[in-house]
Amino acid sequence: MKVMKNINNKNRRVVIKVGSSVLTEQTGIAKERMLNLVTLIAKVSKKYEVVLVTSGAVAAGYTALKLDREKQISKKVLASAGQPILMSSYKRLFGIYEINTSQILLTEDDFDSRKRTKIFQQIINTSLESGIIPIVNENDISTTPDQLFGDNDQLSAHVAYHVNANLLVLLSDIDGYYDSNPKDNPDAKIQKEVYRVSEDELNASFTPNSKFATGGIVTKLKAADYVMRRGVDMFLCSGFDLTTAMAYLIDDNHTKGTLFKAKND
Repeated sequence: MKVMKNINNKNRRVVIKVGSSVLTEQTGIAKERMLNLVTLIAKVSKKYEVVLVTSGAVAAGYTALKLDREKQISKKVLASAGQPILMSSYKRLFGIYEINTSQILLTEDDFDSRKRTKIFQQIINTSLESGIIPIVNENDISTTPDQLFGDNDQLSAHVAYHVNANLLVLLSDIDGYYDSNPKDNPDAKIQKEVYRVSEDELNASFTPNSKFATGGIVTKLKAADYVMRRGVDMFLCSGFDLTTAMAYLIDDNHTKGTLFKAKND
């Protein structure tokens, strides 16, 4: 089945968000999965403009410093140590495909100020025009909790809207949005398309599946609700097996995963 009718040339934009659960394994960076991600983006970037929103700084920092992840100040230290490790890994892997990258650290405040938002948009636009892949992460090092989104699902949704993306792709530890919890119901089925997220779904409990993760399915539903209301589609699929993402983005083929359809489609 052909999809993504509104994404058909290089001027279209896709925001791809990858979570900590995908990028990390045990206490380190999942090098093979990161390489697979970079390979996917390298292929997608030949067809669309791509912005990457990445988690993983705290997990990367934990490879160098074994601090208590539960303490707020320790998480900041881990993030400060891990951010250059994470970016260095991305730079090396994107270098295989001769792709340059830039680092952009944002907080919720950057979307509340017209001036700051415009600067961020200009940086993204100029980077993409220059063939550079912008890599966005939340700046949780020198900020207070009320300045943070708290999870990169929400950050990626705001980025997608403010850079006029046509699609937000969430690469996750789940392969789609099920009609019931697959851990409790073996007969649960993936919903191929979703047109509305209910208040009950948005108000459910957070269920992160990793010590390094900050959200769960609810944060993804909130991200979907945010972009859908603003005319942007969202595609949720596995970040462990990128076959689904590859089929959807490269071949316009919706095999698995869940497409959250924008309100004005």
